[in-house]
Amino acid sequence: MRATIDNVAPMCRNITTLRGLQPSATAEEIEAAARQYVRKVSGVQSTSAHTAEAFERAVATVTTATAALLVELPPRQQPPPTVPPLRRPSVRARIDLRK
Repeated sequence: MRATIDNVAPMCRNITTLRGLQPSATAEEIEAAARQYVRKVSGVQSTSAHTAEAFERAVATVTTATAALLVELPPRQQPPPTVPPLRRPSVRARIDLRK
C-alpha cells in the first residue's frame, strides 16, 4: 500500500536527514540511518539467532537504496536542520567508550 499525501505519518524523529550535509554523509552515517529505520519498522531492537540474518539483509538493502537516493537527488538549498548523531561529540564519545 502506498501512502498518499493525506495519510503520510511523520518519520521517526531518530532518523536524521542526511541529504545536504557538508561534508556529505559518510557510509557509516548512511548505515546507521538504515539500521535505525529497520529497527523502527521491524520492532527488532536487538537481534537474536532467529532475526539476525533477515535484519542484517534488510539493513544492507536499505543502506544501498539510501546511498543511491542521496547520489541521485539534487543538492539541497539549505543544510539539514539537525546534526546527525554520529557527528555529535557526545555520541562519538559513547561509541568510542564501547570499543
